Amino acid sequence: MSATWSATAFDEVFAADGVPRPYAQPLVAELERLGAESLVAAGALRDAIFMRQGITFDLTNPEGAVADRPFPLDLIPRIIPAAEWRTIKRGLAQRIRALNHFVDDVYHEREIVKAGIVPWTLIASRSHFARAAHGIRPPRGVYTHIAGCDLVRDANGAWKVLEDNVRTPSGISYMLENRLAMTRLIPSLFAHFRVRPVDQYPALLHAALRSVAPVADGDARIVVWTPGPANSAYFEHTFLARQMGVELVEASDLVVRDDVCYMRTTSGLARVSAIYRRLDDAFIDPLEFRPDSLLGVPGLIRAYRAGTVAIANAIGTGVADDKAVYCYVPAMIRFYLGEEPLLENVTTYLLDDPEQLEVALERIGELVFKPTGESGGKGVVIGPAADERRLLELAETVRRDPTQWIAQEVVQLSTVPTVAHDGTLAARHVDLRPFAIFGDEIRIVPGGLTRVALEPGSLIVNSSRGGGSKDTWVLQDDEVAEIEPVAAASFAPPALPKLRLRSWTGQAQQQQQQQLRAPF
Repeated sequence: MSATWSATAFDEVFAADGVPRPYAQPLVAELERLGAESLVAAGALRDAIFMRQGITFDLTNPEGAVADRPFPLDLIPRIIPAAEWRTIKRGLAQRIRALNHFVDDVYHEREIVKAGIVPWTLIASRSHFARAAHGIRPPRGVYTHIAGCDLVRDANGAWKVLEDNVRTPSGISYMLENRLAMTRLIPSLFAHFRVRPVDQYPALLHAALRSVAPVADGDARIVVWTPGPANSAYFEHTFLARQMGVELVEASDLVVRDDVCYMRTTSGLARVSAIYRRLDDAFIDPLEFRPDSLLGVPGLIRAYRAGTVAIANAIGTGVADDKAVYCYVPAMIRFYLGEEPLLENVTTYLLDDPEQLEVALERIGELVFKPTGESGGKGVVIGPAADERRLLELAETVRRDPTQWIAQEVVQLSTVPTVAHDGTLAARHVDLRPFAIFGDEIRIVPGGLTRVALEPGSLIVNSSRGGGSKDTWVLQDDEVAEIEPVAAASFAPPALPKLRLRSWTGQAQQQQQQQLRAPF
């Protein structure tokens, strides 16, 4: 079986001399046994199954056209040894605790601002800073209920945080479907490893939402709030609602009466205690945010302020995953927790600092430039891959408003073998988005969504930009399980009333499409 490996990146399967790393030797041996023909056949079956089941994703081409395609799952899993995972897990939990403290501090005492660590002008200028959230403390003081921080490995194999996603992180459903698909398509690979399960995520999410609901545990009604079918991640919204046994709702299904949120049903109004929302703050309540929003529920912030409903993630949390705020997370860890960061940031330049701006522009062809308020790879310019004209345009744009940009050193992302169309193997760059749930405590699902750049040499792993994914295997060891299973009896899907049908206007469909066009 032929393969092509990168000489400049850290490869997670093969050492520099081409010999498989000890934990990957059974994987390489089994791939050799299967051969190219078996891998090609498994890939064809994968695409047919994904299309039939609606496991698809919108791909936007350079001309702006959107096409529906089966979600691209590569058939070679990514393996993470247990010892490495323990480091990742501790580092992520530390980071999420600090970010949660930061969001609470921003909308209350602002101690980190008074200490001169994070400038208030920076915080207040962020696109996701929500003035409407001032003074509101959500149930149990939890803001970052669901987090998906993106991790990369540098040329030395060290894990680093590339960015934080604590607004509406996407991708968990694809992680779960990837595991299920792999057990069906190439079950022989699992025979050689003890792989930690990931299927407990819906139960953990349900338990976390129930734990923050401001009503008696047995009376908590939980819903998943979607922008609608035009949203590119709609499959994930329906998947999670179905897996948790809760209703999937849209704006027309919800109403606020006397500072309490209700769901419209054929049998009348039913109180909603916790909402897992999958749309941005700007669209949530036209009385507090965008007045033209057809996706929002008038009065919802009033109910949230009254403490009668929990919203995950909390209103205003997006200020913590702004790419400029990201630069200060190590300082947050030291300030709020009194600890040193366990996971480092990628070297980053804050361009509202005149000195850092000039340094970055002098090296514009060597760095990655990112707009601070965007997600899904939107607006990112990789200096080494851009032509001179694009770099000149970028320099002008950055100089006009440097506060809306950061620059980062290019990380030569680690590589993992990937199956080509002809069944041969080639190294492709990857990152990792682990998923954490914060309810009564922080729980991190073993693994996460590995995103892979399918084009040779590309560092763009975002699915909306042509990237794919891999099943991520965290190997089991003899230590106590890191995630205790949620008891089945406490996760019985409730009896659900039927929702009313609704109709859509063209403007509402446009706003659905705006929401999370490129979620990951």
